[in-house]
Amino acid sequence: MAGSRRIALVVMGVSGSGKSTVAAGIADALGLGFIDGDGLHSPESVALMQAGTPLTDADRWPWLEGIAARLADEAQWPDGLVIACSALRRAYRDRIRAGRPGVRFLHVVTSPETLERRLEHRQGHYMPASLLPSQLQTLEPLGDDEPGVTVSGEAPPDQVLAAALRALGLGDGDPLP
Repeated sequence: MAGSRRIALVVMGVSGSGKSTVAAGIADALGLGFIDGDGLHSPESVALMQAGTPLTDADRWPWLEGIAARLADEAQWPDGLVIACSALRRAYRDRIRAGRPGVRFLHVVTSPETLERRLEHRQGHYMPASLLPSQLQTLEPLGDDEPGVTVSGEAPPDQVLAAALRALGLGDGDPLP
């Protein structure tokens, strides 16, 4: 699958949308590498989020460039890589695509009520539920001219994964167009 058929996919959405679960499921189903973008934040950014302080664009640029670099690393991931990353604004997605032309996005959309419920029950994550409103305010859905698709994250994880694979044209194992 290396070369032009290589998959570079960002599964995006706000905190609690299920993007990490879906991204890991896609990577597992296709035998690709997986990275949870949350693990790539700097210690300073993690500390800000833990304190309930939204990140600025200046905080995010190095993180986004690191995501783009990993998506472009064909030596480490010759068949492709799936990264879970909020990618909330078009400018962020453009920054990622600038580092890896051909990247596609899968936006997992979940209702604010479901997000709040999930975040209330989530343990062991540095992103507090108090930052959800700022993420929802920042979110810019995929534009019609952006390379990607949207799926609902409301169903159980296995159903969301199946819908995501179908939406990406990967339900039968075919690579991304």
